[in-house]
Amino acid sequence: MRQLLKDILIDQRSFLSNRKTIERSFPESYLKNEEVVIISGVRRCGKSVLLQQIRKRMPEGDYFFNFDDDRLSSFSENNFQELYEVFVEMYGEQHCFYFDEIQNISGWEHFVKRLYNMGNKVFLTGSNARMLSKELGTLLTGCYVKVDLYPFSFSEYLEFKGKQELIEAAGTIQRGLLQKEFMTYMKEGGFPMFLKSGEADILKTLYDNILYRDVLVRNQITNEKELKKLVYYMVSNIGKPFTYTSLTKIIGVKNPTSIKNYLDFLENAYLLFCLSKMDFSVKAQIRNPKKLYIIDNAMMLRLGFHFSEEEGRLLENLVFIELLRRGGEIFYYNNGTAECDFVVRDGFEIQSAIQVCTSMENPQIREREVSGLLAAMQSHQLQDGIIVTLSQKEELEMSSMKIHIVPATEWLLRKG
Repeated sequence: MRQLLKDILIDQRSFLSNRKTIERSFPESYLKNEEVVIISGVRRCGKSVLLQQIRKRMPEGDYFFNFDDDRLSSFSENNFQELYEVFVEMYGEQHCFYFDEIQNISGWEHFVKRLYNMGNKVFLTGSNARMLSKELGTLLTGCYVKVDLYPFSFSEYLEFKGKQELIEAAGTIQRGLLQKEFMTYMKEGGFPMFLKSGEADILKTLYDNILYRDVLVRNQITNEKELKKLVYYMVSNIGKPFTYTSLTKIIGVKNPTSIKNYLDFLENAYLLFCLSKMDFSVKAQIRNPKKLYIIDNAMMLRLGFHFSEEEGRLLENLVFIELLRRGGEIFYYNNGTAECDFVVRDGFEIQSAIQVCTSMENPQIREREVSGLLAAMQSHQLQDGIIVTLSQKEELEMSSMKIHIVPATEWLLRKG
């Protein structure tokens, strides 16, 4: 095993050298504190790249190891000490460790806790939310901070395309070019590998890896057909209310608990996300219908059935993922007669209400969207609300409350 570890370290080091990457956002304070740092997110969203960027910013960067390697099939918890010794043998004594996809090795948390107790700084990446939270919660409570990473944001996408000058677009031509890039981004999404190649096979392979390795195998699911049917239906109905019971009839599953488990597994793999109705009662949140969104628009277009209202679903899904990037707990609002797409809670208070609508030109649609947003604002004592559109900009004032109708480009590139 010792020689194998040396060979892998040499291979990984040569592969990672001098790769040009887009700088990802990361809190500077996390580089200096004592806590273990967890970078978590869907496969191929850029976690490994961010880990390399962190290495370059730290005083020491040699103790890096990627556990997502087929040569490590026999690696177990007992081999961590051997890896540590190989690090010291090859690079001398250092105190910063970088582990990629460490959740692949059972018992990893004991080794990380030992490194932490010895005063070392440890950075980890992982692609499964449940495994990371479960294992860290038992051994590392209060000793770690977590960073969720997603595919490229719109600003990162522009930088990737070499169009970052459009972020400060002022003139008519620049604004038109910015809108053109946004319409492409809304369909191409933000997975770096897909943007580089543009080949649909990249997304298919990624989806297969998530489904098989992170969902089916990891959770020992035997009914692949059932799970695939569920994913297809959910991705074809982004943003539409559902209950576990209603899905049992549609998918042909006998038990609502099975549906819930499937969706939990898919969410833990960062593929799909369930959105609950806003209610201060946790029991009511569980009981009420939920909505579902997907990690990336390009994947939505290639996994689900295409509808005429596709642009609306794409915009709504894009706004949801951006809200995840910005943090806070996200819910939808519905009082029985009016609905608002998203309300965001920070702690115990609702901080913002956001409606998503491609166009406000139709009077009936305008009335519905404004009424839904106002209802959410009144319910949670908010003075300001936002309607994100494809391109319209307008300010409304009603009963001392302000509604900001903004183009998606402006909202996505807004700082803070």
